[in-house]
Amino acid sequence: MNNEFEIIVVDDGSTDHTKKIVHQAQDRYSVGIRYLYQKNQGQGIARNYGLRYAKGTIVAFIGDDILVLPDFVQQHVRLHRVHKKENEAMLGFVGWDPRLEVTPFMEWLTNGSSVLGRFGGHQFAFEKLQGKKNADYNFFYTSNISLKRSLLRKHPFDSRFSSYGWEDIELGYRLTKKENLIIYYNPRAIGYHYHELKPDSLKKRMKQIGKSAHLFHKKYPELHKIPSPWKKFIFTLLGSRLVCNVLKKLDPHGLYYYALSKKYFLEGINEGL
Repeated sequence: MNNEFEIIVVDDGSTDHTKKIVHQAQDRYSVGIRYLYQKNQGQGIARNYGLRYAKGTIVAFIGDDILVLPDFVQQHVRLHRVHKKENEAMLGFVGWDPRLEVTPFMEWLTNGSSVLGRFGGHQFAFEKLQGKKNADYNFFYTSNISLKRSLLRKHPFDSRFSSYGWEDIELGYRLTKKENLIIYYNPRAIGYHYHELKPDSLKKRMKQIGKSAHLFHKKYPELHKIPSPWKKFIFTLLGSRLVCNVLKKLDPHGLYYYALSKKYFLEGINEGL
C-alpha cells in the first residue's frame, strides 16, 4: 500500500533538525516523502502550502507532535470509500501518548466536560463524541482529520489566521455553511499526542486565542466568539486573584484551570483590540 499514498512534511520555519530527519526517512522508506520549507507563517498557511503539492484524492492532516498507529491510513480510507461525496470528511481520535505521564493539567486540557459537564480544556473534547457517528465543525481538529483534496482546493485555510487558534475551526464552520460539510467520526483511526504540556503554557495559548478571536468574530458575528459584557464580567470575576486562590483550593484541576484560561483569554482579547 506504500505506493498508494504520499507524505508531505511542511517545515514552518523550524530551528531543529527537521530537514535532516526527513531526508533520512526519504532514504530509508519506499513511500514518497516530500519536504517543503517556509519561513514561519503559521499552521494554516503551512497546510495550504502542502496542499499545493498534494496529489491524492484524500488529504489527511496531522500535527508535528502526533504519532499515528500502523493502520492510520487504512482507517481513514475505509470510511472515505463508503462516504464518497466531496463534502464528507473523517475525524479520527487523538489521545495522549502512552509513554507520557498524563498530569491533571494535561487531563483537563483534553476534557471538554470537566466543569459542570459542559466546559473544560480547550485542546480536545473527544469525550463528547462517545457513541456518536458524526461531529460538527467544533471538532474540526487538524491533528487527525481527512477531507477530499478537491474540497480543500476550493476552500483553503484563511491565511489571516497566522497565530495559534481558530484557523481550523474557521475552516470547519466555513465548509459547513458553504458545502454542508459532514464529519464522520472513526475512533479507530488513532493518533497519539506526544507533547508534554505544563500549566505555564496556558497563558500564551489562551492569549493567542483571544487575540485571534476578533478576526473570527468579524467573519462570523453570529457565533458570538467575543464574549458579551455580561460574560466578560463573569470571566473577569473568575479570573480575579481572590477567586482563583479559592478555586485552587476547592477544585485545583477543574474550575481553577478553567478560570485561568478565561482570564488569559480576556487578556488576549484586550490586546487584540
